[in-house]
Amino acid sequence: MRLEELDFDIPEALIAQSPMEPRDSCRLMHLLADGGCHHAVFSDLPGRLTAGDTLVFNDSRVLPARLRAQKTTGGVVELLLLRPADGENAAEGELWEALARPSHRLHPGERLTLSGGEQLTLWGLLGEGRWVVEGPPGRSLVAIMEAEGRLPLPPYIKTYPKEPFSYQTVYASVPGSSAAPTAGLHFTPGLLERLDRGGVNSAYVTLHVGLDTFQPIREQVVEQHRIHRETYSVSPEALRTIRATVVSGSRLVAVGTTACRVLETLARDGLLDDARPPVPVCGSTDIFITPGYRFQAVDVLLTNLHLPRSTVLLMTMAFAGVDRLRLAYAEAIQRGYRFFSFGDAMLIEPLVPRTSSRQEGM
Repeated sequence: MRLEELDFDIPEALIAQSPMEPRDSCRLMHLLADGGCHHAVFSDLPGRLTAGDTLVFNDSRVLPARLRAQKTTGGVVELLLLRPADGENAAEGELWEALARPSHRLHPGERLTLSGGEQLTLWGLLGEGRWVVEGPPGRSLVAIMEAEGRLPLPPYIKTYPKEPFSYQTVYASVPGSSAAPTAGLHFTPGLLERLDRGGVNSAYVTLHVGLDTFQPIREQVVEQHRIHRETYSVSPEALRTIRATVVSGSRLVAVGTTACRVLETLARDGLLDDARPPVPVCGSTDIFITPGYRFQAVDVLLTNLHLPRSTVLLMTMAFAGVDRLRLAYAEAIQRGYRFFSFGDAMLIEPLVPRTSSRQEGM
């Protein structure tokens, strides 16, 4: 597939800068399995699902990982803590990988002072502005972030929200992401209760969204892109619910491309048809889903309207069909849908039901 096939001309006025209030009052474009397209409101979701369906959510919580630090010379450095780094015997504090701006005048061994007085030590340069940093001995870097940090908002959101919680899902519980799993931002506690009363099941998995989510594809042949790796975990309870849905022939509804990555990784690794008692599953995934991919687990995809030239747009095209999604995006633009993280949502049913694909593979 050529890179230019991932291009869309999104008017700047349609790039959402803040969420709808209430969250579930955003618009919902429903692409049906028969090829039709309905326009609704997100709060209508319970009526568009079926009792026995299982919504699979990503419960990762975005870390307020953007920190301002000062060099001994007085210069200011902005740090974005990305993920824990491999430990070393000589380290007394936690080691994390961080993106530093500006980076070119920093040196290994240099100490940076945060606003609260704590000091971080630069261990070594990883390249492209990324460093391994050591936190103060006996102090959790996550605790420092929660006390002093700011959320690492996508670059197309120009104003920091008055309520930072608006960039967290209402069910976020496991700290670790550099970006929100944005398809889940539309859910409210009341909507979750209505779905439960309607017989729609829920399963919570964890995939920590990395900064590379914002990085555009640059290879002219998109399949040559090197996909980022993200860590995930699935509890025995969640795995049991997901397996039961598969066995019953009901639908797995991935809430976002991150939940989709987890489900397709589990299917690829044979963990959805495993008859053994479920155990905790932890690992990392570099699964790269492009058009032509045969989905093994996900029956319905709930997602936002994505950035051009992004891996998440590519995955959505793989699920919906390239031409079908391009037509849907053109209609969304014509109708004034709001795009990207704080924007509107799509509920996509494939033209070929995944349940039949599962049966063929059995």
